[in-house]
Order: sequence, then structure tokens, then C-alpha cells
Amino acid sequence: MSETEPMTSPQGATAEFPGRPQPPMFLPALVLAYLGAALTALSAGFVSIPLRLSELDPVHKSQTLSLTVAVGGIVIILVSAPLGRLSDVSTARAGIRRPFILGGALVTALGMVILAFATTVPALIGGWAVAQAGFGATTMALNALLAEQIPARIRARVAAAFGMSTALAPALGSWLVGVLPVDPVYWFGIPAVIGLVTNIGMVVVLRDIVRTEPVPVGWRSLLSSYWINPVRHRDFAWAWLCRLLVTLSLVSVATYLLYLLTDRLGLTPAAATAAQATVIGVMFAASVVTSVTFSWISDRTGRRKPIVYSSALFTAVGLLIAMSAGGLVVFTLGIALVGMGQGAFVCVDVAMMTELLPAAADSGAGAGLAVVALSYQLPQLLLPVVATPLLALGDAGPNYTALFIGSIIAIVLGGLAVLPIKNVR
Repeated sequence: MSETEPMTSPQGATAEFPGRPQPPMFLPALVLAYLGAALTALSAGFVSIPLRLSELDPVHKSQTLSLTVAVGGIVIILVSAPLGRLSDVSTARAGIRRPFILGGALVTALGMVILAFATTVPALIGGWAVAQAGFGATTMALNALLAEQIPARIRARVAAAFGMSTALAPALGSWLVGVLPVDPVYWFGIPAVIGLVTNIGMVVVLRDIVRTEPVPVGWRSLLSSYWINPVRHRDFAWAWLCRLLVTLSLVSVATYLLYLLTDRLGLTPAAATAAQATVIGVMFAASVVTSVTFSWISDRTGRRKPIVYSSALFTAVGLLIAMSAGGLVVFTLGIALVGMGQGAFVCVDVAMMTELLPAAADSGAGAGLAVVALSYQLPQLLLPVVATPLLALGDAGPNYTALFIGSIIAIVLGGLAVLPIKNVR
């Protein structure tokens, strides 16, 4: 295991690198760890769980999926912010981030084991809750490393790599489910092994910060981990709202993608699984193009807001095309434009949020970025509140047109939310 550097505070050595400079393998290991964590969680949430619910509860699969997503959202919200605060003040000899990366990966793997052997809907929901608790811990620590160890001049490009990992994970998950034996043990087990191995690699490579001065932590400080004053920090609040709305728009369509292919386009479950892998693969390829292009532009110019506007435009047009599609080709074209919008957004999103994150004298990146994380965790909780009534409109089955319209409204409002921000161009 790599050497650690004793420090009295996470804000120690320099503004850009609070800990020691990292070894050459740090960046590849960080991106791979994020990809592994995302593959484990997103392949389950977007592919494997919808498939299992089609088998366990075919009549009420949409409603049950909404409930499953909501429970997972509640769990990840409950654990991420307090764990971020505890990570910041940890005096563990292994460092402030390592235990949470490894511990989170192990808990996620446990949740995936429960999912693999679940034969009832309650057991499936319980397994997902456990997996989300672990995923929240791991991603909290990995995002904290982005703020602590990545200099601002390349942060958009590294954030783009994180974003591409998130976009690639469902595509890999769909492909894995398509080529693996038709057995939940493989659907959930193989991604769990990949996630565990990649995060162990991160723990081995990381030269972590070791805090030597204990900081008292009480219930009040843990609860404060959920709060950054939106009146005092208006720019951060607007950026937070932007991410919330953009994420809600994307999650609304991505969560129900398999059902869109079966119920709206008339594909069989087997054909829909194969088509989903193709659609998500095209979406990922499109997101790579815009992510690489716009991250370079953003880092060169220092401008973030115009790229958010471009992202909203790409996504809204893509959703309109997908909503109107009567066949798989046009639908895929629309989702490709959504992918372009996603790629443009993720490459500047994390960079913008970390630049606007208020400094706190007694806490580090874990607590602050836990508040940031709420902006993409809350949509999992809000999705059933928004999607269920939209899908229930009318008497002809799930109303996916209403779902698309709601997603378009959310993405437009998300783009407009960055207009009032003053301290980011």
C-alpha cells in the first residue's frame, strides 16, 4: 500500500494539492475506480433491476421500479453527507479517504449479492438499499479526491473522464447482461467484482492525507453536512439547482429506457436488451465527442456557462426527437443528441461546482461535495414523485410522452439556472 503523508488538516500543503503529489498511476486508477463504482451501480439500476422486476412483478413493473429508485435515493442521501463529514475529520492511519473507498466498495458488493439471490420485490429493494449505501460512500470519497488532488487547470478534463465513466457504465452493463448467461447471479455479480477490484486498485495507489489533529464531531455538525446557506452562497445555490434539474431530466428517461423500448417501440424483452446496449453505446460515443471537445475548450477559455447552455439545447432537441420517434433508428438518433448534451454538461459541471464550493475552515472536500452530491442523488427520490403521475396520465397505459415533456421542461430550466451565476463565466 502506498505511503501516506501526515498532515494537520486537509487544507494543508497547497491550494491545489492538500496532500502529497500522487504517483503516475493515480489518474488512471482514479478514473478506473469511478468507472468500476458506476458500472456496479448503474448497470444494476438501469438494466438488471428493470429486467428482474419484469420477471418478479410484470404488471406493476413501472411503479415498482419507481419505488425501488426512491428507496435507493433515500439511502444514498442519508449516508453521503454524514460520511463525507466523518471522512474529512478521520484520523485513521490508512488516511481520510481510503477506508471509505474500500468500505463502500465492500458494502456495494454485499448489496449486489443480495440482489443476485433476491426472489421477491422486498428483497430486491433491500439489496438495492444496501448497494446504494456503499455506492454513496465510495463516490463521496472519489469526488473528494477530485477536489483535493486535481489542479483547477485540468479539472474539467478529469471531470469529463468521470462523466464519460458514468455514461459508459450503463452501456457496458447492457452489453454484459446481453452476453452473460440469463441468470441474476451473473447480472449483478460480474459488475460487483469489477467495481471491487478497481476500487482496491485505487486504495493501493493513493497517497492519502492522514489527519493527526482530531476534530470533535457531534450530531449538529453531521446534520450541518447537508446544508450550505443558499442566501450567502447564491452562485453555488444556482449551480446546485442547475445540476438537480439536469440530472432529473436525464434520470427520468434513462431509468425507463428498457420499458420505452418494450412498451413504446414494441420490442420483445430480449430484443429490447440488445437494443438498449446499442442505444446506450451510441449515447456514450456521442457524449465522448462533446465531452472531450468542450472540456478542452472550457479549460482553455475558463468559460463554463456557455457550455451548459449548449448542453441544454442538445438535450432538449434530442428528447423532442426521441419523443416523436416511431422506430428504433430515429429514437437512437434522439438519444445520441441527449448523449451529446450529457457529455457537454458533465465536463464542466463538477469543475463549476468545485470552483463555487464555499470554503470551510473546519471541514474539507468530503462534507462540501456531499452537498454537491445531493444535487444528483435527490433526483432518485424525486423521480417517483414526478414520473409516476406523468406516466399515469390518460387510460392507454404508461404515458411516456408526458414523461418526455417533463424531462424537456427540466432540462430547459436547468440551463436557465446558471444565468444568475456571477463568479463563473
